Amino acid sequence: METPAKPNSHLDPAAGRRPKSRRAKVIGGVIAVAAMAGLGGLAWYLTHQPPAAMPGAPAGAGGPGGGAGAGGRRGMPATTVGVATAEKADIPVTLEALGTVTAATTTTVRPQVSGILQKVLFKEGQMVKAGQVLAQIDPRQFEMALLQASGQRQRDEAQLENARLTLERYNTLLKQDSIARQDVDTQAALVKQLEGTVMTDRAAEGMARLNLGYTKVIAPISGRVGLRVVDIGNLVGSGDANGIALITQVSPIDVEFAIPQDTVPRLMQRIGETAPLPAVALDRTRTNTLASGKFAALDNQVDTQTGTVKAKARFDNDKSALFPSQFVNVRLELRTIKDAVMVPVNAVRHGAKGDFVWVLKQDRTVTMRSITRGEATVDTVQIASGLQAGEKVITEGADRLKEGAKVTLPGAGSHHGAAGTAGAKGADGAAPAGEHRRRKEQAAAQ
Repeated sequence: METPAKPNSHLDPAAGRRPKSRRAKVIGGVIAVAAMAGLGGLAWYLTHQPPAAMPGAPAGAGGPGGGAGAGGRRGMPATTVGVATAEKADIPVTLEALGTVTAATTTTVRPQVSGILQKVLFKEGQMVKAGQVLAQIDPRQFEMALLQASGQRQRDEAQLENARLTLERYNTLLKQDSIARQDVDTQAALVKQLEGTVMTDRAAEGMARLNLGYTKVIAPISGRVGLRVVDIGNLVGSGDANGIALITQVSPIDVEFAIPQDTVPRLMQRIGETAPLPAVALDRTRTNTLASGKFAALDNQVDTQTGTVKAKARFDNDKSALFPSQFVNVRLELRTIKDAVMVPVNAVRHGAKGDFVWVLKQDRTVTMRSITRGEATVDTVQIASGLQAGEKVITEGADRLKEGAKVTLPGAGSHHGAAGTAGAKGADGAAPAGEHRRRKEQAAAQ
């Protein structure tokens, strides 16, 4: 009778194991079910707890029975917003336009007689005064012409004097009845003829003297001389297109600009007042003031292509900050609004019913207030109606607000956060028992 072979334990490890008992399997299943139930309970507990209140939120805002938060749902934290106070200020009502600097007067200096240019007595770009000599033309031929005219005049004056003496003698003889009446009349006519000749000679002499004076080319206006267009030794004359120099008057100087036709009535109303209308010239960035002046004139018709009206302002330009053909920004100060209620631009919003602002009340809730806009500056806007000075308006975070919503101010977060931390601990600085129990459950779940 053969004996069964024993399994080789060192060759088959599974052969040496004992099968698990039924009791052990039941205990393991119970433990697994209990662990899963604990994890599920912990998850439900964490997901159904109210969120912690935001710093500075009113007590109980998100707890059971609390009111709706800023988002309009129960338990939501209050929205942190930016706040500004409506203040009274005097604001100028201005009209701005892009303009071009134009010289008040521009003159091309041309010689009035023809001749050889002997001297140029100015430097390019220098300031000259009216009456200042700019150039000299060769005067010799004009001096000779003056001498010739003077000699002709003196000769004719001598003949006139002789004719007058003869006429006096004829009149004496006529009284003595020693000469015919016809001879006296003939001599009187000769005297008148010679008087006319002398008058013509005097005019010719004056013209010669005037031409001699024209050999000195003078500046007709005060201003800045441009670049020279002719050199010494050239033959110049009154028919030259470019002349000798170009003078531009830079003080005072004008700025021409165009304004929309809709603003013309307001401008006309302001022009009708006795006080002058101030004008300011700014650079292209509108940051630096170049010159101060006053409104000068308004055109008499509207440009049908652009819908604008041309206007002009005049500036003293003492510092020569304005240059002809320069582009500048013109600002006209039409009037000044006294004690206007002003708020930041980002506080005013637009809705279906028009413009409105969010007003912060004493209990840190907000309400929507319809307003009417007024004049505006770069960063502020006037509230013509609907808001009083001293009221606080929301400038940031207004997109998440609803009527009656609670809000949190930026500076109140640290104070309320410290109070909440102190309230969460006991008198001895230790956390309450409920907090210890929650921490243990979280550790067990992990």
